[in-house]
Amino acid sequence: MGIVRSSFTFMVGTAFGVYVAQNYNVPNIRKLFNTGVLIATHIEENYRKPKKRDDDE
Repeated sequence: MGIVRSSFTFMVGTAFGVYVAQNYNVPNIRKLFNTGVLIATHIEENYRKPKKRDDDE
């Protein structure tokens, strides 16, 4: 009985996701994530502490 219940929940969730994606303006999560990573990398490079210089170099 557990596999029927879990597959029913999966099918209902899939159908709901398809309906929402077709009828509403859903943002592209991968593009949004990549933009966030790019901004975080830019901030890290600009505000990173400078490296200490060694006398050996």
